[in-house]
Amino acid sequence: MPIARARRALKESVSGLPREFWWLWTSTLVNRLGAFVATFMTLYLTLDRGYSASYAGLVASLYGLGGVISSIGAGVMTDRLGRRPTLLIAQSSSAVSVAVLGFVQHPVAIAVVATVVGAATNASRPAVQAMMADIVPPKDRVRAFSLNYWAINLGFAISAAAAGFIAEYSYLAGFIGEAVMTLACAIFIYVKLPESRPEQGGPGTADASAQEEQERVSLGTVLRDGRFMGMVGLSFLISLIFMEGFVGLPLAMGAAGFSAADFGLVMALNGGLIVALQIPLTRYIEHRDPRRLLIVSSLLAGYGFGLTAFAGSIAVYALTVCIWTLAEMVNAPTQTGLVVRLSPVHGRGRYQGMYTLSWAAASLVAPVLAGTIMDGLGAAWLWGTCAALGTVAGVGYWGLMRNLPPALTGSEIADAAPVTVPKADGAARSPIAADSPSD
Repeated sequence: MPIARARRALKESVSGLPREFWWLWTSTLVNRLGAFVATFMTLYLTLDRGYSASYAGLVASLYGLGGVISSIGAGVMTDRLGRRPTLLIAQSSSAVSVAVLGFVQHPVAIAVVATVVGAATNASRPAVQAMMADIVPPKDRVRAFSLNYWAINLGFAISAAAAGFIAEYSYLAGFIGEAVMTLACAIFIYVKLPESRPEQGGPGTADASAQEEQERVSLGTVLRDGRFMGMVGLSFLISLIFMEGFVGLPLAMGAAGFSAADFGLVMALNGGLIVALQIPLTRYIEHRDPRRLLIVSSLLAGYGFGLTAFAGSIAVYALTVCIWTLAEMVNAPTQTGLVVRLSPVHGRGRYQGMYTLSWAAASLVAPVLAGTIMDGLGAAWLWGTCAALGTVAGVGYWGLMRNLPPALTGSEIADAAPVTVPKADGAARSPIAADSPSD
């Protein structure tokens, strides 16, 4: 009986989503199977190249700077050029730059190429999220974002464990492997995914109002959206917690005498837990109050990393990973769904770009902050900072979302006006329910 219930729950979790979503889901999985640079950059620079923690933090920050630079530009490209061209440009550029990073030797060259890698890698995110919002009806978006997040972590769980052992043999092999997988993902998108950007009408057409709406949405529109920008600020704090942890954890484990393979196995637990629990957890949180979910996840993230101050063995490190992984599983789909809910249809690229900027900015700030704290004060101060940031973020979500309009009900979604999205050949495909003003 439990097996039958599990099968039924799995079927309900994956059924009813558009075919295009599953192609996008598969491309996400392929891309994450090749992930190496972001996970092992600090170990590569400190253990393999012999650089200091401060230099490793600087390079990781430049990687984040590249993401900051590309976030807004990629968001605008997503709205203007389309989702598919943006993805192709971003992932092809990422594949080339990652391969180059594996060969450069001079510290300045490493820093420059790492910046390019960060920009290219980050540029695909607004397009992926906007495309997913285009092709998935509002009532299914939290589920779709959770499934996509599940794919990210399935790939991460496999690649982290494998890459840890690859790094023991050759870091260069890891860079080349990521480049090949990213290029394969770019080709896959070109072959399988049609453009999903909502059709733009010209003057005198039935879609003229949609065209006018698109022209009204600018970066200034996003910046003047107080609630959305407040959420971006809180997202930055959450991102800072995770980024500080991801940069500080390999440094702390390396200083304690643990190997790259040990770190890879601990990080694989993060992905493994998400693979095992994300789908059933999504069924639990899908229709619950997002404010409570974001508050709880903020506290779990902060104090989960905070407990790392007391870790001295693989088992204790694993326990802390379990705590902040739960926060990650709740926060990621809830917050992504909220971004789409607050974004106008024809401005999704720009809104997603600004949201992506919060993570990119954290990638810029966190490595320098983590390296400086660890070099000057010690790891315990870093983990205490994470706990403090989680508390501030939890209070912030409580204040920001007190008057958030309710989401659409299932019947209201069914009555919403359709948005027609073109196929790759220019013909219109079946309508998708549009967002209401409150969605």
